[in-house]
Amino acid sequence: METIYQEYLKLNIDGSLIGLERGADENNYFCTPEGAGIIGWAGVDGIHFCFVRGFGEMVFAVSPMNAPGGSYVHPLARDFKDFLRLLLACGHTAALEQAWCWEQEQFDEFLRKNAPADEQSAALHILREKMSLTPMAQPFAYIKALQDGFDYRTIPYTEDYYDAVHADSPIPEWKVYFDGSFWGHHGRERAGTEISLNRQIAWEDEVWTVPAIYACGKGLIVDFCLQVPAERIRAFPEQWNLSADGGGAGLTVERRMRIDAENPLAVNINPTVVLNGAELSSSHGCGLCWNPCLPEGNGLEAWSVMRHYGLDLGQGYVVWRGAFPWKTKRRPQIKTLGVRLAREPVSIPGPRFRVSLPGAQMALIHPSTGESLLLTVREYERRELSAEHFNDPDLEFPRHLIMMSYTLSPDLPDQAFTVEDCAPGDRPRQKHTDPRAPQATGDVCCIGIIGSADAAAAIVLGNGNQGKLRAACSALHFEPAKDVEWRMIFYEKTRRDIMAELL
Repeated sequence: METIYQEYLKLNIDGSLIGLERGADENNYFCTPEGAGIIGWAGVDGIHFCFVRGFGEMVFAVSPMNAPGGSYVHPLARDFKDFLRLLLACGHTAALEQAWCWEQEQFDEFLRKNAPADEQSAALHILREKMSLTPMAQPFAYIKALQDGFDYRTIPYTEDYYDAVHADSPIPEWKVYFDGSFWGHHGRERAGTEISLNRQIAWEDEVWTVPAIYACGKGLIVDFCLQVPAERIRAFPEQWNLSADGGGAGLTVERRMRIDAENPLAVNINPTVVLNGAELSSSHGCGLCWNPCLPEGNGLEAWSVMRHYGLDLGQGYVVWRGAFPWKTKRRPQIKTLGVRLAREPVSIPGPRFRVSLPGAQMALIHPSTGESLLLTVREYERRELSAEHFNDPDLEFPRHLIMMSYTLSPDLPDQAFTVEDCAPGDRPRQKHTDPRAPQATGDVCCIGIIGSADAAAAIVLGNGNQGKLRAACSALHFEPAKDVEWRMIFYEKTRRDIMAELL
């Protein structure tokens, strides 16, 4: 009995009209799955469509020009009949191949702008009549459902693929160490004993899960998992007009802060454990995330977490691991266990301003609350740091800066904001005895006087009549700066701390 694919071949349709041009099967790319039977080519960027041995008539799209290490192969249809029905609904393979990185609106807009031409419509008519097929009713929903439920780890590849994407290492054996992370450990300690919990914690609109804890010689390890809907992750790049490879070239500092604050996979927590009534603070921690929109781009460590805890590969996850040292010399018996969850504050960019004289005042607006703030400059002076602050004999460091002291009315808590220089500082440069020799301008090292390498945080100098007297330092330069543009940054917690019982 002939297969649907064989019936299609007998029609001798000009596949180039619908993005399914015939070509040589042996013309494979590095990312073409092992055992692939190529059924057609899109005619651009080496994109081709194939069956894969072991998957029956499931149709896959192979996109060699996708981002390195990213999503090269995606399933499109459960069988060739469904693939043809998708073609009838969309008119061309272009929409099918790109659906993995689109939202419904993008998919629909593409179809509206790329309606079939006359020759293309004629080919589709032959396909519909001769094969007795109807167009797929909801093509985008069909493709997304298939891709969200597919285990991409099962796709077989050749050695060329593994050499190209550096993915030839097997998923590591699951062991958890106190002095370690998802990426390995140091020392000769024993792995911790796993205690399965699978406790859920409702935190406002989020649901966190503690799948397991690990009793180690030095302390307790706790894993926290937050499921993030795949729809939110797919919508995020479109919302901020980000490129497919996640690049942020040319972004202002303010825009980057806003993007980071709304990134659904950029979640940092600061947990505290209460063991047998005693509070244990975290000594260190680490985190990773799982992006279902780029399944091949997730690291082996993320695959290991997903597999060990049986998490849904079609959803996003943020996973945080905290290490809590015992307060006793010996490992205690775990009788009761609770956890206090606190979200780390996010950075909110505030207004920029310029001042240059003592007594100058700037009216500023808090970007979140709309509250009016008045910054009054108390001192504004240029300074040069002593060479004694720097002890590297081979490097010359920038030493000129501007220090500004000021008060803020109404005042804000110390950890609620900073004032910093908008411009980056000069990089240290190599010392040379020959003045004609070229100067090194690369990232030799980073330096910081107060706060960060480029600018100072707000620091408290004392009490004034109109609030605390604070100071901010500009970035460091080799020559005195003529002017400084300052920026306020506010730090806000997005949700209240909560306490939950685990045992």
